[in-house]
Amino acid sequence: MSSASPTRRQVLARSSAVGAGIVFSGSLSELFAGTASAQDLGRTGYGPLVPDPSGLLDLPKGFRYSVLSREGDPMRSGEGLVPANHDGMAAFSGRDGLVRLVRNHENHDSDILGVPTVRGLTYDSMGKGGCTALTLDGRNRVLSERVAIAGTAVNCAGGPTPWGTWLTCEETEDKAGTNGYTKDHGFVFEVHPADPLRTGAVPLTAMGRFQHEAIAVDPGRGVVYETEDAFLEPFGLFYRFLPNRPLEGTGSLRAGGTLQAMRVPGVPDLSAVQEPGTTFDGVEWADVPDPLAASTPIRLQDFGPKGITHAQKLEGCYWGGQSVYFVSSYAQSVEGSAADHFGQIWRYDPEHRRLTLVVVFGPDTDVQLPGESPDNICLAPSGGLMVCEDGNGAQHVFGVTRQGEVYAMARNRQNVGSPEEPEWGEFSGVTFSQDGRTMYVNCYNPGTTFAVTGPWRR
Repeated sequence: MSSASPTRRQVLARSSAVGAGIVFSGSLSELFAGTASAQDLGRTGYGPLVPDPSGLLDLPKGFRYSVLSREGDPMRSGEGLVPANHDGMAAFSGRDGLVRLVRNHENHDSDILGVPTVRGLTYDSMGKGGCTALTLDGRNRVLSERVAIAGTAVNCAGGPTPWGTWLTCEETEDKAGTNGYTKDHGFVFEVHPADPLRTGAVPLTAMGRFQHEAIAVDPGRGVVYETEDAFLEPFGLFYRFLPNRPLEGTGSLRAGGTLQAMRVPGVPDLSAVQEPGTTFDGVEWADVPDPLAASTPIRLQDFGPKGITHAQKLEGCYWGGQSVYFVSSYAQSVEGSAADHFGQIWRYDPEHRRLTLVVVFGPDTDVQLPGESPDNICLAPSGGLMVCEDGNGAQHVFGVTRQGEVYAMARNRQNVGSPEEPEWGEFSGVTFSQDGRTMYVNCYNPGTTFAVTGPWRR
């Protein structure tokens, strides 16, 4: 999500890729393990997008949206204005049918509308990032909006825990004294959606200090998987954190644990693997020498003669069935990767220590038409995926059916450029209510949070 990294549309343009739309190779059905069981769901799209007369969000016929929150508007808590750069998000069920949204703000520059500092919820007063929390009633009316954590930096994605909290991730390695910060950054923080003061602003230091992107928790073992979206070669690693107190609830991750990085024997760079279905048994996990990266970033540390496995643009991460899935949005050899690709989704089966390349994206994607690498991903109640587009030009939320059909679910109509040279902000933070009746999604710029309802189970 960070503006410091090149978008896939720029990469595609450099590669002169031409085609008719998103193309997948591999087993899409694997991605939906543990989701909707009905066999007749998620087989087709919902029809063409209908232009929105209000110029905000185009949706298929029968769907409608409401704007829950926009950057610059006053928060109902009175703590200040809604911050900018809406990014990763999750929806949690509350009592009496309430829905609680926790939303990241990927702020880093001092001139960005940052998250207001609040006593008891601020990590570093010079940090502009953080999270806000919204409480909605059963009709998606906003009952409250407040700061959930402040003083962090570049809060990109994250992920929910089985005990109902949000883990927000800092996508930076900046240390105290850099960019005016008074504390080191690059950590994961836990955020309680109903009572943020319960979790406060405590970095989960044992989970590592690096350019975090997303996390997924194994609900059976309590292992936390983490992706790293490092911008420079050597690129990021795929991690697992073994908590000392697994699955013990809010605050238990503060008890520490062991951080490890994935090693695929004989594979120093995942981009070199091109064939869907390729499987590696005997995946190893190496202890990280210095999780706090006091002098050397983790990806540059000495993992011994066997080395470690890297991958470019490790972003989305989620748990499905008995496995964790993670995304490499793209790879470019000109930027330091072993080979080029237009997006990969990998599956790691911890029971059998097996890694499989499940899906490969592209390359037949027209740079002027819909078709971007996967970024924020969520499982949809229809039995498919929702994928946020990240790039230049028109921006969409795409649906992917169980059969691999790709369709446009939403298009951002908020032009942040000019009539002559229009620009549209990317989508982020797509998530669904527990009952599957509402899709919540953010427009990154201008920061806008939407609730989308309609015939999801048609």
